[in-house]
Amino acid sequence: MSSTLIGSLYGIATLIIMFSGMPIAFALGLVAVVFMYFFMPGSSLDTVTQNVYEEMASITLLAIPLFILKGAAIGKSRAGQDLYSALHAWMHKVPGGLGIANIFACALFAAMAGSSPATCSAIGSAGIPEMRRRGYSPGFAAGIIAAGGTLGILLPPSIVMILYAVAAEQSLGRLFLAGIGPGLLLVFLFSAYAVYRYRHEYKNAVTAHEAGGEKSAYLDVHHYTLKQKMEMLPRVGPFVVLLIGVMVALYGGYATPSETAGLGGMLALVLVAVIYGLWRPSQVRPILNSTLKESTMLMFIIGMSLLYSYVMSYLHISQSTAEWIVSMHLSKWVLLSAILLFVIVLGFFLPPVSIILMTAPIILPPLKAAGFDLIWFGVAMTIVMEMGLIHPPVGLNIFVIKNIAPDISLHDIVWGVMPFVGLMFFAVFLLCLFPGIATWLPDIIMGAPTR
Repeated sequence: MSSTLIGSLYGIATLIIMFSGMPIAFALGLVAVVFMYFFMPGSSLDTVTQNVYEEMASITLLAIPLFILKGAAIGKSRAGQDLYSALHAWMHKVPGGLGIANIFACALFAAMAGSSPATCSAIGSAGIPEMRRRGYSPGFAAGIIAAGGTLGILLPPSIVMILYAVAAEQSLGRLFLAGIGPGLLLVFLFSAYAVYRYRHEYKNAVTAHEAGGEKSAYLDVHHYTLKQKMEMLPRVGPFVVLLIGVMVALYGGYATPSETAGLGGMLALVLVAVIYGLWRPSQVRPILNSTLKESTMLMFIIGMSLLYSYVMSYLHISQSTAEWIVSMHLSKWVLLSAILLFVIVLGFFLPPVSIILMTAPIILPPLKAAGFDLIWFGVAMTIVMEMGLIHPPVGLNIFVIKNIAPDISLHDIVWGVMPFVGLMFFAVFLLCLFPGIATWLPDIIMGAPTR
């Protein structure tokens, strides 16, 4: 049987199993094992466990549960709310400052926790009610938090980028650095939109009030004294120092990514114990339970995805598909557009982890042959996958927001996030025009890579 026919059957079987409602990890594992049984030597089934173990026996992957521990420690404390409150106090005089404070809080928390859902939950639980009290429309408030939460998979330490570094065999340190410039670009774009939308809603509130309507909360002014502002810093400062310390240890060459993750996790536990008094076993148990559950789920998906990719490679599905793409002789930008569109469609149904591990063997060889920098593409692909987190029909962050703000309708949340999806498209366009946005920082710190 030809590789084309086997590949078609492989793809169709995957779609059927996934749409049956089976969990992603088991769906991928089942498809892989069935095709091993029918199309690979009988002895291959005896090595399934060994193959999964060998694929996962990467020192880089060890960083994942440790970064999850760090994020869980911070996420289960009041660090997110305190970070948001401090930023709000210092930025409340800026037009749209409350929205900007939420975006900055999401960015900083995402850099500490490395998780989009955790960022949405931690910042949104405090930020959305406060924005609603200050007059922000429901969709606007929800859109800010949902979009800000997506920064969790772009800003380091990003679990998605760890997996991309493994799949693409690229430097994790260089990839982390490459995500900082585009991450700051998105923060700027989101903040600029927040100011624009705030001015629009504020103007409408003033017009309605002057016409005899009810006074909007937008028109109420709240002031913070310098003493109040300063009192908020001691709880936030240590976590910012932790973030800076982890980055210095990683990029200064003092520790490997796994050692850095372990150090960050332990220091996060110490900080929440000292600052928030979370040191009793009953208080630490939720942190460890969350870490164990999320790590186990993620490692199951990784292991089965890697087995799925191994079967694709053994049956020459990925190689044949890559050769077919190259043989079409598409211009490099048409090729890139087609691949990113493909990733967007996959993002409607699959989490970023599965998208990377399933598609890497197929899309990376043609991109490399077309002359694209795989570090740069990893950043562009991550931004595109961010869109999937807030784009219907299965945007994960949309449902996180619905869970923490059940009074906001799903219709308002979806329309609230769509402008931010457009801003992400614009960011990818800028990244294509000016690739240095992603590559300048790793080139400066780690030196230009040898081609």
